[in-house]
Amino acid sequence: MTTTDGCTVKRHSALPFFWRFRQRPAVLSRISLPCHFLLSNFIAAIPPHHCDIRGIEDGGLFGNLTFNQKVIVGIPTERDGAPSSCLMFTNPQYQYLFSSNTSEETYPVKCQNGWVYDKSIFRSTLATEWDLVCNKKWMNKATATVFFIGVMTGAPVFGYLSDREKSCAVLSNVFDKTVRFGRRPLLLVSYLSSLTFAILSAVSTSFVMFAIMRFLTGMSLAGISIIFIALNIEWCSTKHRTFSGIIISLDWTLGNWLLVGIAYGINEWRTLILAATSPLILAVMVWRWLPESARWLIANGKAEAAQYYMMKCAKMNKGSKGLTTITPEALLETVESEREGKKFTVVDLFKTPNMRKLAICSGIVWFGVAFTYYGITLNISGFGLNPHLTQFIFASIEMPMKIAIYFSLEKLGRRRCEVTALLATSLLLFINIFVSKEKWLIRTIVGVLGKSTSEASFTIMYLYTTELYPTVVRQNGLGYTAFLARLGVSVSPLVVLSEEAWHLLPACIYCAVALGSGVIASLLPETLNAQLPEFIEDIEKTRKQSARREEIQSKMHDDLLPTLSA
Repeated sequence: MTTTDGCTVKRHSALPFFWRFRQRPAVLSRISLPCHFLLSNFIAAIPPHHCDIRGIEDGGLFGNLTFNQKVIVGIPTERDGAPSSCLMFTNPQYQYLFSSNTSEETYPVKCQNGWVYDKSIFRSTLATEWDLVCNKKWMNKATATVFFIGVMTGAPVFGYLSDREKSCAVLSNVFDKTVRFGRRPLLLVSYLSSLTFAILSAVSTSFVMFAIMRFLTGMSLAGISIIFIALNIEWCSTKHRTFSGIIISLDWTLGNWLLVGIAYGINEWRTLILAATSPLILAVMVWRWLPESARWLIANGKAEAAQYYMMKCAKMNKGSKGLTTITPEALLETVESEREGKKFTVVDLFKTPNMRKLAICSGIVWFGVAFTYYGITLNISGFGLNPHLTQFIFASIEMPMKIAIYFSLEKLGRRRCEVTALLATSLLLFINIFVSKEKWLIRTIVGVLGKSTSEASFTIMYLYTTELYPTVVRQNGLGYTAFLARLGVSVSPLVVLSEEAWHLLPACIYCAVALGSGVIASLLPETLNAQLPEFIEDIEKTRKQSARREEIQSKMHDDLLPTLSA
């Protein structure tokens, strides 16, 4: 609504206030998201390894060999000449000391005594902790899938609850009032549960316990992810939504850099999880200064609470005189009487034609965006560089890309930019199919460009989605699309395992999904410079509002402008 639009920013000179009112507390929690979402690149890394051949004995000769000689006679080689990671000889094959081209038959077996790991980069990972290599390699890949299934599960749950106005009988009897959910209370729940489960995952005593805790951590972090996006957009004016959406997306870039720095200094997976979670402690401490969404409050008939936050907003901006004419009764006039008391769920996303088309198309696009983005991001070992360096390059390309996105969105609009970003990602992935791994420099350059366009599609879609869905079901819509996005992310790491059937199959799958998502994105409506829809009827009426509502909003907007200019 225009009331909250004007309260947030009037022009760029008001941005210091914008930062004080919402963004400083947001940064502390938002930067923790990439620290966990991309954590598998480090805690689930598989360092070079081979069978432990210390058990091979033949009367003393083997014990007199150097380490390299023991590897030659005790471990068969792959086609590229590297020692096998999963096979060994039961007896020393001394003929290989003199020639690798021997006609003598050898019969390697699977590792009998565990593995020896290269600890030059990672002192310990999940793979080294529980030997998740060779026939257990899929379990190591599954850790990322389990985490994102948790995110996928948590997204609709937190989306539904943060849109929900609900009475709790027990608490109502004790405190003689209704307990109401919204954006802000559920955010604190997300903070505390994320902290708890992350700490428990770091002290896990078994792989099963770790997988369960990572699932619950992902489920809790989903609330932070979707609630902050809605809070950010719902406090923004139409004019500044693009700027605000891009600014908050920079928190992801900062978190990405932070993760690289932490992972470079901490190469033990348990300590790394604790360090990556630490920003949430500060986020809990500053939660009290976060405002509830005035849009949500008004849409749910809580006009007095909405007025309180708007007054607080204006006072922080050193001016509140204009708000004296904005009464709770005036705010409630923007809500049609027949909607009073109506509750909305995710089912309402599919009841009407335009809303149904919007939900289906945005869900498919989100699946493709997330599937492709994490397919590239979680495969940092596929470019032949140090994983920390690759992650740093991936993070660094995000900053200039997001600046370019801001200017492009203002000129070209959301839909055209989203389609272009997805099609460009598909093209770059297609090009990389024909670049051999030996040409690692070209492969890395194309890969980084693909990562940047994929990041662009992700950033645009976050802003785009909040503008597409009306306020009464915005969190439900974000929860639903986040569910499908995390479904794509959950499947994405497992696609890499298909390279055993054909080494180019994963790249072809990622390319095809990006292409299909780009085509579907072209069916979404444009939202550039459009008022945020408040109710589902606004979508069905192609965002046209009643004359009375326009009159009220125009009056309140005019009253607020002098206030915010102060």
